[in-house]
Amino acid sequence: MCGRYATTRSAADLSALFESYDDTGGRVGADYNVAPTDPVPIVRMSTTRGGRTLSVARWGLVPSWAKDARGAARMINARAETVATTAAYARPFARRRCLVPADGWYEWVRGTGGARKQPYFMTPRDGGVLALAGIWSVWGDGPEPLLTCSMLTMAAVGDLALVHDRMPLLLTADRWDGWLAGGGDPADLLVPPGDETLAGIEIRPVGAAVGDVRNDGPELVSRVPAGPLGAPVEAPVELPLF
Repeated sequence: MCGRYATTRSAADLSALFESYDDTGGRVGADYNVAPTDPVPIVRMSTTRGGRTLSVARWGLVPSWAKDARGAARMINARAETVATTAAYARPFARRRCLVPADGWYEWVRGTGGARKQPYFMTPRDGGVLALAGIWSVWGDGPEPLLTCSMLTMAAVGDLALVHDRMPLLLTADRWDGWLAGGGDPADLLVPPGDETLAGIEIRPVGAAVGDVRNDGPELVSRVPAGPLGAPVEAPVELPLF
């Protein structure tokens, strides 16, 4: 968690929403089935641009000191409980935080009696964009260093715990500046979203096609019939990343 998500807004729309300079060079496109190591839009602070900047990063953080970039697919998520102290994440968390725009994210729940896994899409009821808390890093010394990112996850709260025991750290607009600024007390930064934010998240059953990373398109986020969610999941389904 979170191993798949959707981000479909254009660079122009995201730049306007996050009041940021567009530094993506036309590399942002709609993706309804983002998988680890895919290029994704992020919003970060840039001293060169003098403020918020919309950039493209590869999903899966590569620490600046890593010998190579092969471990990125295993570093798509950073746990909020340990992000400030884990060697790979501590410096980016302190100095290089970002927002990861998303339409929503996917999770899979195993049905009762051995039934097939049911995917769900967690998305704003009002059709808005989520800002997921992230961190970023730059790897390599060449003319085009690799910009990479990870999302922060935390213990699921509210009805989201019915789907998985983890969830992304969701940031409302009033928290963007503090998150992007760097520094700050982790106890203040890593707090779960409030009840109003949680109530605004739809837990939408979607079709099995999203399980194949080769599939893409708006049909992946269309609602399908499904039974009611039961008790909190004791053993969440971990979908293979590839």
